[in-house]
Amino acid sequence: MDAAVDPDAMLMLAYARGDLAAFEALYAHHRGMLYRFLLRSVRDPHRTDELFQETWSRVIGARARYQPQAKFSTWLLQIAHNLMIDSARRQRPMADGDEAEIALANVAMPEQDQPDHTLSEFERRRSLQRAIEQLPDEQRTAVLLRLEQELSLEEIAAVTGAGRETVKSRLRYAMNRLREVLSE
Repeated sequence: MDAAVDPDAMLMLAYARGDLAAFEALYAHHRGMLYRFLLRSVRDPHRTDELFQETWSRVIGARARYQPQAKFSTWLLQIAHNLMIDSARRQRPMADGDEAEIALANVAMPEQDQPDHTLSEFERRRSLQRAIEQLPDEQRTAVLLRLEQELSLEEIAAVTGAGRETVKSRLRYAMNRLREVLSE
């Protein structure tokens, strides 16, 4: 990717040459998006803070090696995603298929005592948010990158390190699961 196309890449290159104001501009522009992505992905404010700081530390550490091969935001999210995976591996063992099925079955329990009425916009958004939080990690990450960051399949593949078809499959399974949960 040509740095002239991505103003953030130009800022990163300027930062690599010693322009601290360029880093401050990058940080100001991307901190909210990055923090929201991490918080929605890991759902733990303490871990989010740690991953947020570590992501920016990695950006600072990589400034001399930075090459604008993708949009800066894609590169930044890729760093954050890789740190999330590393953190998850250190923190807990992976759930097996049976545990995942039990978790999904618990999520699918219909709410009792909910009156028949049209959900308000807030209620619909909150229901969607809860449904997204219950997706398996890889599907949740793909959905968040697509819906909130508006990344293409190729950009999601670059961030997650998965193939384009894998990303497409994760999104398809996630959207089917969301439709299922939200229709209940």
